[in-house]
Amino acid sequence: MKKIFYISSILFTSHSLLAQIPEDAIRLSWITPSGTARHQAIGGAMGSLGGEITSGFVNPAGLGLYKTSEIVFSPGLSLLKGKSNFRETNASTDRLTRFNFGTSGVVWGHPNRYGKWVSNAFSFAVNRTANFNNRIYYRGQNNESSFSEAFAEEFSNSGLSIDDVKNSNLSLGTKMAIYTYLIDTATIGGQKQVIGRPEYLANRNQELTTTSKGGITELTFGAAGNMDDKLYVGGSLGVPILNYSRERRFVESDPANDTTNEFGFSRFEEDYSVKGIGLNVKLGLIFKPADYVRIGLAVHSPTIYGLKDEYGGKMVTDVERLFGPNDKGVDSITSDYYFGSSAESFKYDLISPWKVLVSASYVLHETENVTKQKGFITADVEYVTHKSSKFSSAEENGDDSYYKGVNNGIKQVYKNAFNFRVGGELKFKTIMTRLGFALFGDPYKQSELKARRMNLSGGLGYRNKGIFVDLTYVHSLNKDVNFPYRLADKPNTFADVKDSNGNVLLTVGFKF
Repeated sequence: MKKIFYISSILFTSHSLLAQIPEDAIRLSWITPSGTARHQAIGGAMGSLGGEITSGFVNPAGLGLYKTSEIVFSPGLSLLKGKSNFRETNASTDRLTRFNFGTSGVVWGHPNRYGKWVSNAFSFAVNRTANFNNRIYYRGQNNESSFSEAFAEEFSNSGLSIDDVKNSNLSLGTKMAIYTYLIDTATIGGQKQVIGRPEYLANRNQELTTTSKGGITELTFGAAGNMDDKLYVGGSLGVPILNYSRERRFVESDPANDTTNEFGFSRFEEDYSVKGIGLNVKLGLIFKPADYVRIGLAVHSPTIYGLKDEYGGKMVTDVERLFGPNDKGVDSITSDYYFGSSAESFKYDLISPWKVLVSASYVLHETENVTKQKGFITADVEYVTHKSSKFSSAEENGDDSYYKGVNNGIKQVYKNAFNFRVGGELKFKTIMTRLGFALFGDPYKQSELKARRMNLSGGLGYRNKGIFVDLTYVHSLNKDVNFPYRLADKPNTFADVKDSNGNVLLTVGFKF
């Protein structure tokens, strides 16, 4: 049995028009970006290596190693499969196959004839910096809490009467729970209280299915200069385009099938989507203190997002014989009743974390003629300020009080973390072999929450007469936690979720 307390009450309820929670912030910061097949094969360790179009997304100073031009295409395929453990019950999902893509674009390199700046380069590239395609499923029996208690807490704390619920600022789930009699008022011990019907059962079957789609596609414009083949300085402007959608279905039922306890089951379905665009800046340098050695430093500014959400849902509840022995007791309601349409929309802004990257590479037989280089070993250390993510309202006359609570929740739940990447390449004339490893650190502050993302990668490359082809396979082993709901007055239960995913990436490029 796995339980944890949260400190801030803002984590337990959500305004019907302000549905952000801390997970919405970590989803956009704890990510494993794609790249070219070469970049992915070496674990994504591109902070000091340079000479790669993906440098514009990692350390734009690496573009300064270009003295010629090239065009690159990187299609890919993702194979996703997950398993979970909830309340000592194991479950798994079917394999999910999705098209993916890595860094594609153009780099223009130009040698200079005068001064210390011996060359410069410019780039335009597109990359899938986050992939949200996933499916989560878990089930189990819970003898400690019911999801109805989260709605009962919110309604009880509001001080509203049932007659005032429809046009109130209560969350959609709480409104639906009242409409379908999942929660109700009752006089207990002479005091009027808000109750959730399933909380009085000895046990409850619980089941959650979540399917998510979409990603972040980033357009980047980069520029870099080369001083005496010793110092490379660069910067890039990124424009990430976010498109995320999620269908979530939670079912709670009576495992005893007792038709006299006024609860058979309740099913809550949610449809959520968010779209928007952002802006960020990346700055970096690469220094060669000696032949064969390269040292890199890069800083990624926060991305400033302007986002628009749409949220809707449906609830079906069976209260059995609550209204009489011959009544079926099943009632349902959709968000149309409250919004006048299937979904309500709202706007807000999000500032993502800072990132700082330090890197080093050792190049075997370093020479200006890259065809004579024999390979390299490279490593990156990246620091991400997860707890600095910040929401704010973008609505006219918007109220930031809710978002302040969410931002406080982010600081309480998450911590800053380190990411590590290492990789290498060996060259055999026109053929290259590559291996890589990447570890994305645990962003959770609470010791009970265990999470990590780990990539193991390998690939082959071919270079000859201005044509290059790279093929890579990346195997991802991810571990995270998922909360079906949260309560303020008792420990929260959660599921351990593990993904074992395969990613195949092909890059084809032409120099000109």
